[in-house]
Amino acid sequence: MNLTIIGHDDRYAVEQLLMSLFSQQEITVVSRLSRGKVWLTASAEIELCGKKTRAVRRLKAAEETVRLRRRILQQSVYLAALPHLAEIPAWGALAGVRPTKISTKHLLNGGSRKTAEKELESVYFVTPQRRKLALDCSESTVAAIQKTSHSDISLYIGIPFCPTRCSYCSFVSRTVGKRTELMDPYLDALYKELAHTGKLLANSGKTLRTIYIGGGTPTTLTEAQMAKLLDRVREVFPMDRCIEFTVEGGRPDTLNAEKLRTIRAHGADRMSINPQTMEDAVLRACGRPHTADDILRRYKEAEDAGFTAINMDLIAGLPQDSYAGFCRSLDRVAALDPANITVHTLALKKGADLFEKQVALPGYGEVAKMVEYAENTLRSLGYKPYYLYRQKYMSGSFENVGWSRDGLDCLYNIYMMEEVHTILSLGGGGMNKVNFPDGSLQRFHNPKFPEQYITQIDDVLRQKEELFMLL
Repeated sequence: MNLTIIGHDDRYAVEQLLMSLFSQQEITVVSRLSRGKVWLTASAEIELCGKKTRAVRRLKAAEETVRLRRRILQQSVYLAALPHLAEIPAWGALAGVRPTKISTKHLLNGGSRKTAEKELESVYFVTPQRRKLALDCSESTVAAIQKTSHSDISLYIGIPFCPTRCSYCSFVSRTVGKRTELMDPYLDALYKELAHTGKLLANSGKTLRTIYIGGGTPTTLTEAQMAKLLDRVREVFPMDRCIEFTVEGGRPDTLNAEKLRTIRAHGADRMSINPQTMEDAVLRACGRPHTADDILRRYKEAEDAGFTAINMDLIAGLPQDSYAGFCRSLDRVAALDPANITVHTLALKKGADLFEKQVALPGYGEVAKMVEYAENTLRSLGYKPYYLYRQKYMSGSFENVGWSRDGLDCLYNIYMMEEVHTILSLGGGGMNKVNFPDGSLQRFHNPKFPEQYITQIDDVLRQKEELFMLL
């Protein structure tokens, strides 16, 4: 991408939209902002394969804000891009990872579903199907917010270990295989952060609402390690108002009946068992050493252990997959009738092996059919979309959508993605999000890698003290 910016410094806003519209195509773009006495004028010129286009949007200079200025810059880029695109972009001129924030804010400010949809259409050019998707999720967000108070927070605990790395994965985690020497020192450091944070929380006047243990793959831990971790959580944090406690199982090859019973007996009430696909050939292409039958066995064992809220993830656009294969995967997962089904669209992330070896990937049209099939099928089965987010480098620039049975939304997913309230993050690679009364948000990062987290644990504890001074 050859991008020239003239008259403004909002490169990031323009660049992110261009990346979502053109992916890895070579384009030449000039984004210009001109200031007059009355009007602020944004123009965009795009050249691709010898074809040049231009579009202009403007705003009264007296009404300028950062948000509105960036809006007209992105609108001009979007309108100039349209003649170059084979398909109308599903999310229009929206480039952010949280498109539902616009419709949620509209509803919370007293607007109706109809007026929120009109804003998505006329201002951001979002397609009808995505407008409906966004509004359905926003209604779930509004309902989730009504279950919280200003004193509520949520807790994320990160276990950055996996048995092996999947080809599409870019998460900061350690592949342990049979080498587990780093896990006990990591857990010792994590227990220190748990205890310290528990004391700070007890004196803060804040209330713990949801807990989510993610990764990596948390169930890389042994039964004994998992039991100790869950017991420590319940010992140091007040659980009387905690309404949701999730452990992300993820990989079926890290689960067994005993571990699932242990997790349930020690307090977790939600579990994720994530196949990503039910096609064995696609699993092998992704580097996942289990089979579809393994997934079915683990799901049954989770039910037998007492879990009634189980999430299952699928990914549209995996290598070696096809529209027919994806449909078979979705049908097999839906037949289990889990509480939640999360349908991701493949994101080609720079840290993943698949980014360098993009072979046998379904094309845009096929991925679009997969996403459409998932929505139509899940709606027909009584599931509703309850949260969504987008990522860079996604196939077709679509989205990830969580679907749920009524009353079974994973509230943590909503609170975290919609940034509804403060998220305390413990462990390596975690990000704390502190919400302020004025609606602003500040992020505090934990050390990325397990080794750094272990050696810098004292700094992590001091950071937690600084964080609680802001709450």
